Amino acid sequence: EEGEEEDEVLTDELEEEDGVLVLHEHNFARALSEHRLLLVEFYAPWCHHCQRLAPAFAQAATALRNESSPAQLGKVDATAQAALANEFGITSYPTLKLFRDGNRTHPVAYTGRLDTEGIVRWLQRRAGPSATLLQDADTAAAFVSSQDLVVVGFFKDLGSEVAQVFYEVASEVVDVPFGVAEAAELFQAYGLSTDTVVLFKKFDEGRTDFPVDAVQGLDAAELTRLLRIHSLELVMEFTNETFDQIFGAKIPHHMLLFLNESSSAQLTLRDGFRAAADAFRGKVLFVVVDVTGFGAAVLSFFGLTPADAPTLRLVKMENNRKYQMEQDDFSDTAIRTFIQAVLDGKVKPRLLSAEPPEDWDTRPVKVLVGKTFEQVAFDETKNVFVKFYAPWCSHCQEMAAAWEELGERYKDHEDIVIAELDATANELENITVHGFPTLHYFPAGPGRKMVEYKSARDVETFSKFLENGGVLPEEPAAVSEAPQ
Repeated sequence: EEGEEEDEVLTDELEEEDGVLVLHEHNFARALSEHRLLLVEFYAPWCHHCQRLAPAFAQAATALRNESSPAQLGKVDATAQAALANEFGITSYPTLKLFRDGNRTHPVAYTGRLDTEGIVRWLQRRAGPSATLLQDADTAAAFVSSQDLVVVGFFKDLGSEVAQVFYEVASEVVDVPFGVAEAAELFQAYGLSTDTVVLFKKFDEGRTDFPVDAVQGLDAAELTRLLRIHSLELVMEFTNETFDQIFGAKIPHHMLLFLNESSSAQLTLRDGFRAAADAFRGKVLFVVVDVTGFGAAVLSFFGLTPADAPTLRLVKMENNRKYQMEQDDFSDTAIRTFIQAVLDGKVKPRLLSAEPPEDWDTRPVKVLVGKTFEQVAFDETKNVFVKFYAPWCSHCQEMAAAWEELGERYKDHEDIVIAELDATANELENITVHGFPTLHYFPAGPGRKMVEYKSARDVETFSKFLENGGVLPEEPAAVSEAPQ
Protein backbone atom coordinates (compact mmCIF):
# COMPACT_ATOMS: atom_id res chain seq x y z
CA GLU A 1 0.00 0.00 0.00
CA GLU A 2 2.84 2.37 0.79
CA GLY A 3 4.12 1.99 -2.80
CA GLU A 4 0.79 3.18 -4.19
CA GLU A 5 0.93 6.32 -2.03
CA GLU A 6 4.29 7.31 -3.54
CA ASP A 7 3.08 7.01 -7.13
CA GLU A 8 0.75 9.96 -6.62
CA VAL A 9 3.21 12.80 -7.26
CA LEU A 10 0.64 15.57 -7.77
CA THR A 11 -0.68 16.63 -4.37
CA ASP A 12 -3.18 19.27 -3.44
CA GLU A 13 -0.33 21.50 -2.17
CA LEU A 14 -0.48 25.08 -3.47
CA GLU A 15 2.75 26.24 -5.06
CA GLU A 16 3.56 29.66 -6.46
CA GLU A 17 5.64 31.02 -9.32
CA ASP A 18 6.24 34.80 -9.15
CA GLY A 19 3.35 35.14 -6.68
CA VAL A 20 0.92 33.27 -9.00
CA LEU A 21 -0.54 29.93 -7.88
CA VAL A 22 0.34 27.00 -10.16
CA LEU A 23 -2.94 25.10 -10.44
CA HIS A 24 -3.81 21.61 -11.68
CA GLU A 25 -6.60 19.07 -11.27
CA HIS A 26 -5.47 17.98 -7.82
CA ASN A 27 -5.11 21.35 -6.09
CA PHE A 28 -7.82 23.36 -7.88
CA ALA A 29 -10.53 22.58 -5.31
CA ARG A 30 -8.20 23.52 -2.46
CA ALA A 31 -7.32 26.86 -4.12
CA LEU A 32 -11.03 27.64 -4.50
CA SER A 33 -11.72 26.84 -0.85
CA GLU A 34 -8.84 29.01 0.43
CA HIS A 35 -9.39 32.14 -1.70
CA ARG A 36 -12.58 34.18 -1.79
CA LEU A 37 -11.60 35.71 -5.15
CA LEU A 38 -9.43 33.66 -7.48
CA LEU A 39 -8.62 34.97 -10.97
CA VAL A 40 -7.31 32.08 -13.08
CA GLU A 41 -5.45 32.39 -16.37
CA PHE A 42 -5.80 29.37 -18.65
CA TYR A 43 -2.76 29.46 -20.94
CA ALA A 44 -0.74 27.44 -23.44
CA PRO A 45 3.08 27.47 -23.17
CA TRP A 46 3.47 28.18 -26.91
CA CYS A 47 1.01 31.10 -27.00
CA HIS A 48 2.68 34.49 -27.61
CA HIS A 49 -0.16 36.50 -26.04
CA CYS A 50 0.22 34.40 -22.88
CA GLN A 51 3.97 34.98 -22.81
CA ARG A 52 3.39 38.72 -23.17
CA LEU A 53 0.80 38.71 -20.38
CA ALA A 54 2.97 36.73 -17.90
CA PRO A 55 5.03 39.65 -16.42
CA ALA A 56 1.96 41.91 -16.03
CA PHE A 57 0.02 39.05 -14.41
CA ALA A 58 2.86 38.44 -11.91
CA GLN A 59 3.13 42.18 -11.12
CA ALA A 60 -0.62 42.33 -10.51
CA ALA A 61 -0.32 39.39 -8.07
CA THR A 62 2.38 41.27 -6.13
CA ALA A 63 0.41 44.54 -6.13
CA LEU A 64 -2.71 42.80 -4.78
CA ARG A 65 -0.67 41.07 -2.08
CA ASN A 66 0.93 44.37 -1.04
CA GLU A 67 -2.46 45.93 -0.44
CA SER A 68 -3.70 42.84 1.44
CA SER A 69 -6.42 42.20 -1.13
CA PRO A 70 -8.49 39.01 -0.74
CA ALA A 71 -7.93 38.44 -4.48
CA GLN A 72 -5.38 35.84 -5.56
CA LEU A 73 -4.12 35.00 -9.06
CA GLY A 74 -3.58 31.49 -10.40
CA LYS A 75 -2.65 29.88 -13.71
CA VAL A 76 -3.47 26.61 -15.42
CA ASP A 77 -1.50 25.13 -18.33
CA ALA A 78 -4.62 24.20 -20.28
CA THR A 79 -2.67 21.97 -22.67
CA ALA A 80 -1.48 19.75 -19.80
CA GLN A 81 -4.67 19.97 -17.70
CA ALA A 82 -7.19 18.79 -20.26
CA ALA A 83 -9.88 17.95 -17.70
CA LEU A 84 -9.89 21.51 -16.30
CA ALA A 85 -9.77 23.07 -19.79
CA ASN A 86 -12.72 20.91 -20.76
CA GLU A 87 -14.69 21.63 -17.57
CA PHE A 88 -14.42 25.41 -18.10
CA GLY A 89 -14.87 25.37 -21.90
CA ILE A 90 -11.46 26.84 -22.75
CA THR A 91 -11.13 27.25 -26.52
CA SER A 92 -8.59 30.08 -26.86
CA TYR A 93 -5.61 31.43 -24.95
CA PRO A 94 -5.21 33.24 -22.70
CA THR A 95 -8.69 32.94 -21.14
CA LEU A 96 -9.15 34.52 -17.69
CA LYS A 97 -11.95 33.55 -15.35
CA LEU A 98 -12.83 34.75 -11.87
CA PHE A 99 -14.01 32.23 -9.25
CA ARG A 100 -15.87 33.75 -6.29
CA ASP A 101 -16.46 32.26 -2.87
CA GLY A 102 -15.39 28.78 -3.94
CA ASN A 103 -18.12 28.56 -6.59
CA ARG A 104 -16.83 26.25 -9.30
CA THR A 105 -19.87 26.19 -11.57
CA HIS A 106 -20.33 29.87 -12.47
CA PRO A 107 -17.00 31.63 -12.98
CA VAL A 108 -17.15 35.23 -14.26
CA ALA A 109 -15.38 36.02 -17.56
CA TYR A 110 -12.63 38.62 -17.13
CA THR A 111 -13.50 41.80 -19.04
CA GLY A 112 -10.74 44.22 -18.01
CA ARG A 113 -7.56 45.36 -19.74
CA LEU A 114 -4.70 42.86 -20.04
CA ASP A 115 -2.11 44.91 -18.15
CA THR A 116 -1.08 45.19 -14.50
CA GLU A 117 -3.19 48.23 -13.66
CA GLY A 118 -6.21 46.87 -15.55
CA ILE A 119 -6.13 43.54 -13.67
CA VAL A 120 -5.65 45.20 -10.25
CA ARG A 121 -8.46 47.72 -10.79
CA TRP A 122 -10.88 45.09 -12.05
CA LEU A 123 -10.25 42.88 -9.01
CA GLN A 124 -10.42 45.81 -6.57
CA ARG A 125 -13.96 46.52 -7.83
CA ARG A 126 -14.93 42.92 -7.14
CA ALA A 127 -13.20 42.63 -3.78
CA GLY A 128 -15.12 45.42 -2.07
CA PRO A 129 -18.46 47.03 -2.82
CA SER A 130 -18.21 48.26 -6.41
CA ALA A 131 -19.68 51.64 -5.45
CA THR A 132 -18.86 53.90 -2.46
CA LEU A 133 -21.78 54.60 -0.12
CA LEU A 134 -22.26 58.36 0.24
CA GLN A 135 -23.81 59.08 3.65
CA ASP A 136 -24.23 62.86 3.72
CA ALA A 137 -23.88 66.07 1.72
CA ASP A 138 -20.21 66.61 2.65
CA THR A 139 -18.98 63.13 1.65
CA ALA A 140 -21.08 63.35 -1.54
CA ALA A 141 -19.62 66.75 -2.49
CA ALA A 142 -16.08 65.53 -1.82
CA PHE A 143 -16.69 62.40 -3.93
CA VAL A 144 -18.21 64.37 -6.82
CA SER A 145 -15.23 66.75 -6.99
CA SER A 146 -12.57 64.02 -6.44
CA GLN A 147 -12.15 63.24 -10.17
CA ASP A 148 -12.96 64.75 -13.57
CA LEU A 149 -15.67 62.13 -13.98
CA VAL A 150 -17.73 60.22 -11.39
CA VAL A 151 -21.03 58.33 -11.50
CA VAL A 152 -23.52 58.36 -8.62
CA GLY A 153 -26.62 56.17 -8.41
CA PHE A 154 -29.41 57.73 -6.31
CA PHE A 155 -31.73 54.92 -5.19
CA LYS A 156 -34.54 55.06 -2.63
CA ASP A 157 -33.74 51.43 -1.77
CA LEU A 158 -30.19 50.10 -2.14
CA GLY A 159 -31.54 46.54 -1.91
CA SER A 160 -33.74 47.04 -5.00
CA GLU A 161 -33.24 45.29 -8.30
CA VAL A 162 -32.25 48.53 -10.09
CA ALA A 163 -29.56 49.23 -7.47
CA GLN A 164 -28.18 45.70 -8.02
CA VAL A 165 -27.91 46.36 -11.78
CA PHE A 166 -26.07 49.60 -10.98
CA TYR A 167 -23.58 47.71 -8.76
CA GLU A 168 -23.09 45.20 -11.59
CA VAL A 169 -22.28 48.00 -14.09
CA ALA A 170 -19.94 49.60 -11.52
CA SER A 171 -17.95 46.38 -11.25
CA GLU A 172 -17.46 46.31 -15.06
CA VAL A 173 -16.71 49.97 -15.82
CA VAL A 174 -13.56 50.12 -13.71
CA ASP A 175 -12.00 53.30 -15.08
CA VAL A 176 -14.61 55.58 -13.44
CA PRO A 177 -15.40 55.87 -9.68
CA PHE A 178 -19.00 54.91 -8.76
CA GLY A 179 -20.94 56.09 -5.70
CA VAL A 180 -24.42 55.30 -4.37
CA ALA A 181 -26.78 57.47 -2.32
CA GLU A 182 -29.95 56.46 -0.49
CA ALA A 183 -30.42 59.31 2.02
CA ALA A 184 -33.40 61.63 1.45
CA GLU A 185 -31.19 64.69 2.16
CA LEU A 186 -28.96 63.73 -0.80
CA PHE A 187 -31.93 63.36 -3.16
CA GLN A 188 -32.91 66.86 -2.05
CA ALA A 189 -29.39 68.30 -2.28
CA TYR A 190 -29.12 67.22 -5.92
CA GLY A 191 -32.69 68.17 -6.85
CA LEU A 192 -33.93 64.62 -7.45
CA SER A 193 -37.23 62.98 -6.55
CA THR A 194 -36.94 59.53 -8.18
CA ASP A 195 -34.22 56.90 -8.72
CA THR A 196 -31.63 58.46 -11.04
CA VAL A 197 -28.11 57.72 -12.25
CA VAL A 198 -26.07 60.94 -12.47
CA LEU A 199 -22.81 61.48 -14.34
CA PHE A 200 -20.82 64.39 -12.87
CA LYS A 201 -17.99 65.74 -15.04
CA LYS A 202 -15.64 68.70 -14.91
CA PHE A 203 -16.09 69.47 -18.62
CA ASP A 204 -18.83 70.20 -21.18
CA GLU A 205 -22.25 70.41 -19.50
CA GLY A 206 -20.97 69.31 -16.07
CA ARG A 207 -23.79 66.90 -15.24
CA THR A 208 -26.00 64.42 -17.10
CA ASP A 209 -29.00 62.73 -15.46
CA PHE A 210 -30.33 59.32 -16.50
CA PRO A 211 -33.69 58.88 -14.69
CA VAL A 212 -34.57 55.22 -14.05
CA ASP A 213 -37.73 54.20 -15.88
CA ALA A 214 -40.20 53.07 -13.22
CA VAL A 215 -41.56 50.29 -15.45
CA GLN A 216 -38.51 49.22 -17.47
CA GLY A 217 -35.96 49.47 -14.64
CA LEU A 218 -32.27 49.58 -15.58
CA ASP A 219 -30.63 47.63 -18.39
CA ALA A 220 -26.94 46.98 -17.65
CA ALA A 221 -25.80 47.04 -21.30
CA GLU A 222 -27.75 50.22 -22.12
CA LEU A 223 -26.55 52.04 -18.98
CA THR A 224 -22.95 51.05 -19.76
CA ARG A 225 -23.35 52.36 -23.32
CA LEU A 226 -24.82 55.69 -22.15
CA LEU A 227 -22.10 56.20 -19.55
CA ARG A 228 -19.38 55.43 -22.12
CA ILE A 229 -20.82 57.91 -24.63
CA HIS A 230 -21.43 60.72 -22.14
CA SER A 231 -18.10 60.30 -20.38
CA LEU A 232 -16.31 61.33 -23.60
CA GLU A 233 -15.84 65.02 -24.20
CA LEU A 234 -18.35 66.32 -26.74
CA VAL A 235 -15.44 67.28 -29.00
CA MET A 236 -12.29 65.18 -28.59
CA GLU A 237 -8.76 66.35 -29.41
CA PHE A 238 -6.88 63.60 -31.27
CA THR A 239 -3.79 63.04 -29.09
CA ASN A 240 -1.62 60.21 -27.86
CA GLU A 241 -3.64 60.26 -24.59
CA THR A 242 -7.12 60.19 -26.17
CA PHE A 243 -6.28 57.74 -28.97
CA ASP A 244 -7.53 54.64 -27.06
CA GLN A 245 -10.71 56.39 -25.89
CA ILE A 246 -11.57 57.53 -29.42
CA PHE A 247 -11.16 54.09 -30.95
CA GLY A 248 -12.58 52.25 -27.93
CA ALA A 249 -15.77 54.33 -27.88
CA LYS A 250 -17.52 52.07 -30.43
CA ILE A 251 -19.30 55.08 -31.95
CA PRO A 252 -20.16 54.18 -35.55
CA HIS A 253 -19.09 57.44 -37.27
CA HIS A 254 -16.32 59.93 -36.61
CA MET A 255 -16.55 63.54 -37.82
CA LEU A 256 -13.07 65.02 -38.16
CA LEU A 257 -12.02 68.64 -38.30
CA PHE A 258 -8.44 68.92 -39.59
CA LEU A 259 -6.82 72.14 -38.36
CA ASN A 260 -3.43 73.75 -38.24
CA GLU A 261 -3.60 74.64 -34.55
CA SER A 262 -0.82 77.22 -34.83
CA SER A 263 -3.21 79.35 -36.92
CA SER A 264 -5.56 81.43 -34.75
CA ALA A 265 -7.92 81.93 -37.69
CA GLN A 266 -8.36 78.16 -38.05
CA LEU A 267 -8.87 77.67 -34.30
CA THR A 268 -12.05 79.78 -34.41
CA LEU A 269 -13.62 77.12 -36.69
CA ARG A 270 -13.96 74.86 -33.64
CA ASP A 271 -16.97 76.89 -32.43
CA GLY A 272 -19.25 75.87 -35.30
CA PHE A 273 -17.93 72.31 -35.08
CA ARG A 274 -18.77 72.10 -31.37
CA ALA A 275 -22.23 73.62 -31.90
CA ALA A 276 -23.07 70.84 -34.38
CA ALA A 277 -21.89 68.01 -32.12
CA ASP A 278 -24.62 67.66 -29.50
CA ALA A 279 -27.34 66.60 -31.93
CA PHE A 280 -25.36 63.49 -32.93
CA ARG A 281 -24.11 62.34 -29.53
CA GLY A 282 -23.61 58.56 -29.49
CA LYS A 283 -24.00 58.29 -33.30
CA VAL A 284 -21.10 60.51 -34.42
CA LEU A 285 -17.95 61.29 -32.45
CA PHE A 286 -16.52 64.76 -33.16
CA VAL A 287 -12.72 64.90 -33.25
CA VAL A 288 -10.29 67.77 -33.87
CA VAL A 289 -7.06 66.69 -35.58
CA ASP A 290 -4.01 68.98 -35.46
CA VAL A 291 -2.25 68.47 -38.80
CA THR A 292 1.04 69.80 -37.41
CA GLY A 293 0.87 67.76 -34.19
CA PHE A 294 -0.06 64.16 -33.31
CA GLY A 295 -2.58 64.16 -36.19
CA ALA A 296 0.14 64.41 -38.85
CA ALA A 297 0.49 60.61 -38.71
CA VAL A 298 -3.05 59.95 -39.97
CA LEU A 299 -3.09 62.41 -42.89
CA SER A 300 -1.97 59.86 -45.50
CA PHE A 301 -4.92 57.62 -44.54
CA PHE A 302 -7.17 60.45 -45.82
CA GLY A 303 -4.95 61.39 -48.76
CA LEU A 304 -4.34 64.79 -47.10
CA THR A 305 -1.31 67.01 -46.51
CA PRO A 306 -0.97 69.75 -43.83
CA ALA A 307 -1.67 72.31 -46.58
CA ASP A 308 -5.22 70.93 -46.97
CA ALA A 309 -6.26 72.19 -43.53
CA PRO A 310 -8.78 73.38 -42.58
CA THR A 311 -11.02 70.62 -43.95
CA LEU A 312 -13.73 68.22 -42.76
CA ARG A 313 -14.17 64.45 -43.26
CA LEU A 314 -16.71 61.95 -41.96
CA VAL A 315 -15.59 58.33 -41.52
CA LYS A 316 -17.83 55.27 -41.23
CA MET A 317 -15.86 53.13 -38.77
CA GLU A 318 -17.06 49.67 -39.86
CA ASN A 319 -15.51 49.92 -43.33
CA ASN A 320 -13.36 53.11 -43.19
CA ARG A 321 -15.46 54.77 -45.92
CA LYS A 322 -14.71 58.50 -45.98
CA TYR A 323 -17.16 61.26 -46.90
CA GLN A 324 -16.35 64.80 -47.96
CA MET A 325 -18.44 67.94 -48.41
CA GLU A 326 -18.67 69.34 -51.94
CA GLN A 327 -17.22 72.54 -50.51
CA ASP A 328 -15.90 72.87 -46.96
CA ASP A 329 -18.38 74.92 -44.92
CA PHE A 330 -17.62 75.15 -41.21
CA SER A 331 -20.94 76.58 -39.97
CA ASP A 332 -22.84 74.37 -37.53
CA THR A 333 -25.88 74.28 -39.85
CA ALA A 334 -23.83 73.10 -42.83
CA ILE A 335 -22.05 70.45 -40.74
CA ARG A 336 -25.33 69.12 -39.33
CA THR A 337 -26.95 69.01 -42.80
CA PHE A 338 -23.95 67.19 -44.28
CA ILE A 339 -23.82 64.56 -41.51
CA GLN A 340 -27.55 63.90 -41.73
CA ALA A 341 -27.26 63.43 -45.51
CA VAL A 342 -24.46 60.86 -45.02
CA LEU A 343 -26.45 59.01 -42.33
CA ASP A 344 -29.46 58.95 -44.66
CA GLY A 345 -27.32 57.36 -47.40
CA LYS A 346 -27.58 60.39 -49.72
CA VAL A 347 -23.83 61.02 -50.07
CA LYS A 348 -21.41 58.76 -51.93
CA PRO A 349 -18.10 58.00 -50.20
CA ARG A 350 -15.06 59.86 -51.49
CA LEU A 351 -12.73 57.09 -52.63
CA LEU A 352 -8.99 57.60 -52.60
CA SER A 353 -7.15 56.84 -55.81
CA ALA A 354 -3.50 57.20 -56.73
CA GLU A 355 -2.57 58.20 -60.29
CA PRO A 356 -1.76 55.18 -62.51
CA PRO A 357 1.95 54.91 -63.43
CA GLU A 358 2.51 55.54 -67.16
CA ASP A 359 3.62 51.96 -67.83
CA TRP A 360 0.97 50.39 -65.60
CA ASP A 361 -0.40 48.04 -68.27
CA THR A 362 2.87 47.12 -69.99
CA ARG A 363 4.43 45.54 -66.88
CA PRO A 364 4.06 41.75 -66.29
CA VAL A 365 2.13 42.61 -63.10
CA LYS A 366 -0.42 45.32 -63.96
CA VAL A 367 -0.46 48.19 -61.45
CA LEU A 368 -4.09 49.07 -60.69
CA VAL A 369 -5.36 52.18 -58.90
CA GLY A 370 -8.85 53.17 -57.75
CA LYS A 371 -9.65 54.85 -61.08
CA THR A 372 -8.58 51.93 -63.29
CA PHE A 373 -9.65 48.98 -61.15
CA GLU A 374 -13.21 48.65 -62.42
CA GLN A 375 -12.34 48.50 -66.15
CA VAL A 376 -9.62 45.87 -65.61
CA ALA A 377 -11.03 43.58 -62.91
CA PHE A 378 -14.51 43.38 -64.42
CA ASP A 379 -13.38 43.04 -68.07
CA GLU A 380 -15.66 40.20 -69.21
CA THR A 381 -13.02 38.78 -71.59
CA LYS A 382 -10.29 38.33 -68.93
CA ASN A 383 -9.61 36.27 -65.81
CA VAL A 384 -7.99 38.77 -63.46
CA PHE A 385 -6.00 37.79 -60.35
CA VAL A 386 -5.38 40.78 -58.04
CA LYS A 387 -3.11 41.17 -55.02
CA PHE A 388 -4.33 43.87 -52.59
CA TYR A 389 -1.36 44.92 -50.49
CA ALA A 390 0.06 47.54 -48.11
CA PRO A 391 3.58 48.89 -48.74
CA TRP A 392 4.53 48.39 -45.08
CA CYS A 393 3.22 44.80 -44.77
CA SER A 394 5.94 42.17 -44.26
CA HIS A 395 3.78 39.26 -45.51
CA CYS A 396 3.23 41.21 -48.76
CA GLN A 397 6.98 41.76 -49.13
CA GLU A 398 7.60 38.04 -48.56
CA MET A 399 5.31 37.05 -51.44
CA ALA A 400 6.30 39.92 -53.81
CA ALA A 401 8.86 37.82 -55.73
CA ALA A 402 6.37 34.96 -56.25
CA TRP A 403 3.77 37.43 -57.59
CA GLU A 404 6.30 38.97 -60.02
CA GLU A 405 7.25 35.48 -61.23
CA LEU A 406 3.56 34.66 -61.73
CA GLY A 407 3.22 37.87 -63.77
CA GLU A 408 6.17 36.84 -65.97
CA ARG A 409 4.69 33.36 -66.44
CA TYR A 410 1.32 34.69 -67.68
CA LYS A 411 2.31 37.96 -69.36
CA ASP A 412 1.63 36.60 -72.84
CA HIS A 413 -1.65 34.85 -71.98
CA GLU A 414 -4.50 36.48 -73.83
CA ASP A 415 -7.14 35.95 -71.13
CA ILE A 416 -5.18 35.96 -67.82
CA VAL A 417 -4.14 39.19 -66.10
CA ILE A 418 -1.96 39.32 -62.98
CA ALA A 419 -2.37 42.64 -61.15
CA GLU A 420 -1.79 44.41 -57.84
CA LEU A 421 -3.34 47.35 -56.01
CA ASP A 422 -1.95 49.34 -53.07
CA ALA A 423 -5.03 49.23 -50.83
CA THR A 424 -3.70 51.96 -48.53
CA ALA A 425 -3.69 54.54 -51.36
CA ASN A 426 -6.72 53.28 -53.31
CA GLU A 427 -10.26 52.56 -52.11
CA LEU A 428 -12.99 50.67 -53.95
CA GLU A 429 -16.70 51.16 -53.56
CA ASN A 430 -17.78 47.55 -53.09
CA ILE A 431 -14.64 45.83 -51.85
CA THR A 432 -13.28 46.35 -48.34
CA VAL A 433 -9.89 44.82 -47.64
CA HIS A 434 -9.45 43.84 -43.98
CA GLY A 435 -6.00 42.22 -44.00
CA PHE A 436 -2.90 42.19 -46.16
CA PRO A 437 -2.17 40.65 -48.55
CA THR A 438 -5.69 39.80 -49.76
CA LEU A 439 -5.94 37.94 -53.09
CA HIS A 440 -9.09 38.05 -55.20
CA TYR A 441 -9.80 36.35 -58.54
CA PHE A 442 -12.24 37.94 -60.98
CA PRO A 443 -13.28 35.32 -63.57
CA ALA A 444 -14.17 36.25 -67.16
CA GLY A 445 -17.80 36.46 -68.15
CA PRO A 446 -20.77 38.53 -66.99
CA GLY A 447 -22.02 38.91 -63.43
CA ARG A 448 -19.09 40.69 -61.71
CA LYS A 449 -18.00 37.54 -59.83
CA MET A 450 -15.22 37.61 -57.26
CA VAL A 451 -13.49 34.65 -55.57
CA GLU A 452 -11.19 35.06 -52.57
CA TYR A 453 -8.00 32.97 -52.83
CA LYS A 454 -7.02 31.48 -49.46
CA SER A 455 -4.45 28.78 -50.24
CA ALA A 456 -0.65 28.56 -50.29
CA ARG A 457 1.14 31.66 -51.60
CA ASP A 458 3.63 30.15 -54.02
CA VAL A 459 3.90 30.25 -57.81
CA GLU A 460 3.02 26.57 -58.35
CA THR A 461 -0.18 26.71 -56.30
CA PHE A 462 -1.17 30.04 -57.90
CA SER A 463 -0.67 28.47 -61.35
CA LYS A 464 -2.75 25.39 -60.51
CA PHE A 465 -5.52 27.72 -59.34
CA LEU A 466 -5.41 29.73 -62.60
CA GLU A 467 -5.13 26.69 -64.91
CA ASN A 468 -8.10 25.11 -63.17
CA GLY A 469 -10.41 28.09 -63.70
CA GLY A 470 -10.18 29.73 -60.30
CA VAL A 471 -10.50 26.66 -58.07
CA LEU A 472 -7.76 24.42 -56.79
CA PRO A 473 -7.92 20.79 -57.97
CA GLU A 474 -9.07 18.43 -55.22
CA GLU A 475 -6.07 17.05 -53.34
CA PRO A 476 -6.04 14.26 -50.75
CA ALA A 477 -6.85 15.89 -47.40
CA ALA A 478 -3.69 16.98 -45.63
CA VAL A 479 -3.38 16.47 -41.88
CA SER A 480 -3.34 19.94 -40.28
CA GLU A 481 -0.55 20.57 -37.82
CA ALA A 482 -1.64 20.98 -34.24
CA PRO A 483 0.48 23.41 -32.21
CA GLN A 484 2.99 21.39 -30.20
